[in-house]
Amino acid sequence: MVSTCNRVEIYADVETFHGAVTGITESLAATTGLAVGQLRDHLYVHFEDRAVAHAFQVASGLDSVAVGEAQILGQLREALRAAQDGGHLDPSLSALMQHALRVGKRVHTETDIDTVSRSLVERSLVVAQSTLGELGEQRALVVGAGAMSGLAAHTLARAGVGHLTIINRTPGKADRLAQATGGVARDWADLTAAVADADLVISCTGAVGHVLDVDNVAASETPTLLVDLALPRDVDPRLLTVPGIALVSLEDLSAAVAEDAEKTQVTAAHDLVSAEVAEFLVARRAAAVAPAVAELRKRAADVVAAELTRLDQRADLSEHDAAQVQMTVHRVVEKILHTPTVRIKQLAGEEQGGQDYAALLRMLFDLDPHETRVAQIPHGEPAGGESR
Repeated sequence: MVSTCNRVEIYADVETFHGAVTGITESLAATTGLAVGQLRDHLYVHFEDRAVAHAFQVASGLDSVAVGEAQILGQLREALRAAQDGGHLDPSLSALMQHALRVGKRVHTETDIDTVSRSLVERSLVVAQSTLGELGEQRALVVGAGAMSGLAAHTLARAGVGHLTIINRTPGKADRLAQATGGVARDWADLTAAVADADLVISCTGAVGHVLDVDNVAASETPTLLVDLALPRDVDPRLLTVPGIALVSLEDLSAAVAEDAEKTQVTAAHDLVSAEVAEFLVARRAAAVAPAVAELRKRAADVVAAELTRLDQRADLSEHDAAQVQMTVHRVVEKILHTPTVRIKQLAGEEQGGQDYAALLRMLFDLDPHETRVAQIPHGEPAGGESR
């Protein structure tokens, strides 16, 4: 289960698609206390290849409202650790999430996707200047002292804002950010007064409810611009009805920034993710036939062992001659099996025609499906057909 500020996602390795969707939906309904009908409009489902692509896009910050934000990597890592600790992670899901984390790191290392967050703040200042006038004449308030709020404060300072105030629930963090940006810190209790004194308010906290609402933001005779960079929202949308108040949301800024970045860093990130998805799927399809190939080789080894035992009972061979015969037979079998087993892994990776090559192997060589299934279950796990 991956839970972030704007999503709750369940990743599952299942035996049946529709049964799993029904079961997961009912579980979500029971957990939230909402009826399935109420949830339905807010649910989405990705299956197989699209699920892999979605996981990689989430890890890369491409599916975030603030495109490129890196916090999602930490949240995915926590989700992976929780699943491991709870015993809910099978090899398939573990491989998917480990690969997703690697993809996310690659995107942030090899592209300029991280600049999108900076662009969000810079775009908000462009809006502020067009709404309020020159920033050097404005009084700005930053609510919060986390990564995005810190970025906003430093950007305002570099832009030469007339006066900068920092407010945070933890006074020490507000003091440190104020000192680093040449601003002043005020107590959280002064929030209403600080908003009234400001021309520009940028808010980005980790609060669950609204930080700025009709109780602490009053009508203004001069324009006051509220910039909400938080998820969930810090600013109550009803403030748009308050005279003198203008509001810019994270969604507004993200749409504009994503459009500007589409031909550069976002496109580069999408290309990288697409390549990683293709590589993962090829490896996954090739690995899917590995248990059948292993069972085929085991079957061949059993046949060789049985025939050598029969030969040993019928022929009076010296120890040296018996060893030579055994080596020769093994070499013959290995050479016969080598090319088809290598080729079938290649074909499975290419997915030509969507063939189930593991099923073809089982049918051609009369392999036991149960034995093949057991071959891919890690030691200690049940071999039944229960869904996960």
